[in-house]
Amino acid sequence: MDFLSIIIIGIGLSMDCFAVAISKGMCLKRFKFKKAFKMAFLFGLFQGLMPLIGFFGGKAFTELISSLDHWIAFGLLGFIGGKMFIEGLKPIDPKCDTTPHPFRWKVLITLALATSIDALATGIIFVSFPDKIWFAIASIGAISFLFSFIGVYMGASFGLRIKLNVEVIGGIILIGIGLKILIEHLTTNC
Repeated sequence: MDFLSIIIIGIGLSMDCFAVAISKGMCLKRFKFKKAFKMAFLFGLFQGLMPLIGFFGGKAFTELISSLDHWIAFGLLGFIGGKMFIEGLKPIDPKCDTTPHPFRWKVLITLALATSIDALATGIIFVSFPDKIWFAIASIGAISFLFSFIGVYMGASFGLRIKLNVEVIGGIILIGIGLKILIEHLTTNC
């Protein structure tokens, strides 16, 4: 796996964070740096740590999955991407009225955990690329931080005028990376 693929995976994984950040930013009357930073920090932290947990969990089964790693990568990225694609087709609902304080630590940690579950599964992919795991963790965390911060800003600044469906785009990116991994493996082993 090359570095560009890792960056693209990071972008794909950060689309969930981006969509949630836009949604929560829409709850603000105006952009607030401290709230945006808090959300971005938690989202980046969880998105960065979850692949590491998935990596170590998958490493325990290295011998079992080494012959199927390309199919596992394709299946996980395809599933995660497909899930994001389908969720992206649903309308954005900021839920400002039902969540009393959308930027409380408890709310943000819950959202960070929920948006990073797919990153946990993605960590298994890096079992076959152990030399890339630290770069992947740093990249995924940093990209998620950046996208989350920008998402809060966009949500607060532009609100409901945003029509870009980022989860659909993220889903397509992850499915594409999964296909790339599968095709590369099948064509080099023929």
